[in-house]
Order: sequence, then C-alpha cells, then structure tokens
Amino acid sequence: MILALGAWAQTNTTANSGQNPAQGAAAQSGREPLASPRPTDFWDGDDPNFVNLITHPFANKKYVQRQVTPIRDRINELDQITSENSSAIKDVDARAQQGIQRASEKSSLADQHAADAGNKAQLAQTAASEASARVSSAERRVSGLDQYKGTAEAEIRFRPGQTELSKNAKDALDNMAAPLKGQRSYIIEVRGFSAGRGQAAIASSEKMADSVVRYLVLTHNIPVYRIYVLSMGDVPVGSEATVGKRVIGGKVEVSVLKNDLVGATQQ
Repeated sequence: MILALGAWAQTNTTANSGQNPAQGAAAQSGREPLASPRPTDFWDGDDPNFVNLITHPFANKKYVQRQVTPIRDRINELDQITSENSSAIKDVDARAQQGIQRASEKSSLADQHAADAGNKAQLAQTAASEASARVSSAERRVSGLDQYKGTAEAEIRFRPGQTELSKNAKDALDNMAAPLKGQRSYIIEVRGFSAGRGQAAIASSEKMADSVVRYLVLTHNIPVYRIYVLSMGDVPVGSEATVGKRVIGGKVEVSVLKNDLVGATQQ
C-alpha cells in the first residue's frame, strides 16, 4: 500500500501541474513548445523490476534527466535565437553606419560644389566689375579725344611785305617747340593774319604762316600732321577786333594744344 500510494501521488502531481516551465518559455517566445514525455503507466519508462518498484516514487537520475532535457533544449534554442538577433542587430547597425557615411560624403560633395559655384560667381562678378571699369575708362578716353587745351602761345610779327622770320621770332618758336620733343597727343595751330583786302590778304597771311610751319618742321622735326594752318587774311583779332582795327603789317599766332587724358593713357 505504501508503494502504491507513493506511485499514485507522483502520477497525480504530474497530471495536476498542467504546464511545465519549458512549455511556458516556449509560449512566451512564440514558438511551438517542445513535447515532454508523458507517463504511459506506473513505471514511466523504467524497467518493471523490483528495484525500480522501490525507487520509482523517488526522483532518481533518469527521472530528473527526463524532466530537465526539454528545458535544456529550450534554453539552447533561446540562446540560438539571441545569437541570431544579435547578428541581425549588428547587420542593421552596419548598414545604418554605411548609409550615414554615404549621406555625409554626399553632403560634403554638395558643400564643395556649392563652394565652387560661389567662387565662380565671385570670379564672374570680379570680371564683370573689371569689364565695367574698362568700358568706363574707354568712354572717358573717347569723350576726351577732342578735349585739347592750350599750353603755350607765341606771336610772330612781320613787317609789311616781309615773310622771313626774325631772330626774335625764331627764339620764340624754339622756346615753344623744344619741350615738344618726344611728346605725343598734341597739335600746333598756326593762324596767319595780314593787312590788305580780300584774297591778297589771305595769300599774304598764308605765306607768313607757311614760313612758321617750315621752320618748325625743318628745325624741330615737328610732324606735319600735327600742324594745322589757318590763313585768316585781314580778320581783326584780340583787342584789335574789339576796337575795330585791322592788322598792321602781318603776324602769325602759334598755339600748342595738348590732350592730357590721351597722353596719360598712352604713357
């Protein structure tokens, strides 16, 4: 009776336990629980002999091993799942790092392109400013091409009927022409005036003006294209025009006109 009561108590306890720990862990992991061995009879897989009949109600080694094996299998399975999850997390992290690195590289490249575009825009702005400055300078030069101002004047007097230059006249022309050696952007205006009337006065004033031009060209090597001759005849000039007087004898007015703007640009 004692042995029978022990066997009945063990069987009843196993049946009333409902669910073993391994089955609970399997339910929490979302997987099918491992099948645990179910006793089919009193011997529960033990050999039906006298020794097992005595020791069966107690937790022997084989009995404990049969109860622990499902739990150990589930623990191993959980370890495997944990390892797989760790590998998946590492893989996701690696891909995320690669994505972040690629995004950073693209951002750096975009910043570099933006900087290059800014530099090109700055260079374009500088070139436009320089071009505008050159255009403005050219406009000033063009507008100043005909802006001449007098820098020297001389008056050469002639006796009536005379066209040769006196010593005083030559000295005056020398003082005027000497500073012009090697200079550019200047012109010499020669205006001849003579007593008389009509074409005779004009012809006489032209001869006196030609004598001045001849001296400047032959003595001082003044280019002919820089000399402008005007034969004014008996036209009153200066104070003589104010009082209505005519020229007595003859005279030639010589003026040196220079364009400082063109001269500074050429230098």
